[in-house]
Amino acid sequence: MPKIRTTRTKAPPEGYEEIEEILDDYAKKMRDAENESHEGKRKAESLWPIMRISHARSRYIYELYYKREAISRQLYDWLLKEGYADANLIAKWKKTGYEKLCCLRCIQTRAQLVFAGYPKLKYVREPLLNVFTVVVVDAAQIHDRVSFHLISCRHLAGKK
Repeated sequence: MPKIRTTRTKAPPEGYEEIEEILDDYAKKMRDAENESHEGKRKAESLWPIMRISHARSRYIYELYYKREAISRQLYDWLLKEGYADANLIAKWKKTGYEKLCCLRCIQTRAQLVFAGYPKLKYVREPLLNVFTVVVVDAAQIHDRVSFHLISCRHLAGKK
């Protein structure tokens, strides 16, 4: 979410006026999505529009700077600093193979997911069969967190 501009904050760099209207539209859509009624929806479902708008705004700024070269480096850095785009996600989009990445959770390692509250998995070795079996230690968290991420990523891609 972008920071609130006051009289004490630094003025935006040159060229901001050209994209200000579009960024204001994204801010308006974000406010509408945040204020939308959550009645009858799961917690995860209420976050989908917010994730979609945040992704679209980051993608817009990424394309302005890297694809179209329509904004200056100063403006790009200022937009990232003010929170208009996700800098870590844009850093991944620049790398080969990550161009269509929807969010950073898709590429987190198993260890990061376990500490983030995802279900804890335990690998059990069965010596006679020489195979590993995956056992879910905390099965109560599967539906809430893992399915939320998978479904939300599908919604970013436009699939249901």
